[in-house]
Amino acid sequence: MRLNSAEIRRSAKAVRLLSTLAALALAGPAAAHGEHSTDTDTDLARVASFFSGAQIVEGPTKVDCTLSEGAKTTCFSITVRPDPKDYTPGPWCPTNISQGAEAGGIWFLDGKAVDVDGDFITRLAEVYGDSKWKLYDPETGDVRYTGTLEACEAAARPDVDPQYQNHCVQCLPEYMPEEASVTYVIPLEPVPSTRQQPTQRGGSGVASNGVRLDGPAPLDAILGAHTIAPFDDCGGHVNLHVGYHYHAVTDCLSPGATMLNRADPEAVEAHGGQIGIAMDGHAIFPHLMADGTEPEGLDACYGREGEGLPYHYHVGSAGSNQILGCLAAQTGCVLPESGMACDASRRPPRP
Repeated sequence: MRLNSAEIRRSAKAVRLLSTLAALALAGPAAAHGEHSTDTDTDLARVASFFSGAQIVEGPTKVDCTLSEGAKTTCFSITVRPDPKDYTPGPWCPTNISQGAEAGGIWFLDGKAVDVDGDFITRLAEVYGDSKWKLYDPETGDVRYTGTLEACEAAARPDVDPQYQNHCVQCLPEYMPEEASVTYVIPLEPVPSTRQQPTQRGGSGVASNGVRLDGPAPLDAILGAHTIAPFDDCGGHVNLHVGYHYHAVTDCLSPGATMLNRADPEAVEAHGGQIGIAMDGHAIFPHLMADGTEPEGLDACYGREGEGLPYHYHVGSAGSNQILGCLAAQTGCVLPESGMACDASRRPPRP
């Protein structure tokens, strides 16, 4: 059953209250008094509680890791399926220009999230000032979209197959192997970095439901082929490498039991509840505070310290194509399978 946004919002407040109570129970007296806890079992229990809404395949476990600038430290490793348990992803592409917003997802335009409905499909030439846009048959109104695994493989790549230009690109979760999973190796305690870390390589982090919080979507490459690759109303879509993942955070993510061990529970609640953990180990919170106001004093990475919390992030607005601006500390690894050693200081081979 797919929950709508209103139902998710109504349940979020109750979940936040339970999350803060669980955080106190897990963090113990040291966290309640603002002291640093070094007990690994407590740390791993906190991680497990935070990801209780995820489809966990293995972990969390404590592992040795090498971070992005070469620091050797202790990380947690957790292997999850890239599939939320609390809602069904999609839809993405409408099939006919007569359909409304309920038949499609969202797209980023001028810093805002806009509905990919039939009307939007008909206005693409106007929106982008290019008469070559024509994602639909003018006689039938049918939208050209990728409806098979083969079409997804040909269209959802940097060099889009010419036959799938002028298509609405969607890859469905069922195209992924049943056993598909992703392993995240993230420092239990953030390690300072000499420079801000980009999010394009390993993503921004992972949400409490186990879904990857990615870096920016390559909009120029997508639009350059006269295609759009919509996100669903929760800000996610599928590629065949990492499965379902987010390029935006909307109101679908409910907070987990906080992983912060030096946090005032009331401050956690006031910040909207922790919804994710960044690849550098810092906590991620919603775009807005619980009272609907924007957090003040954020740095280039969308982070800040204060108001009862250690350094933490607030995600960018849903249409910004930027969940986090950057990462402030050294980052861990995203691995294709469990058991692999994490050395984030190694650069990937050139394509």
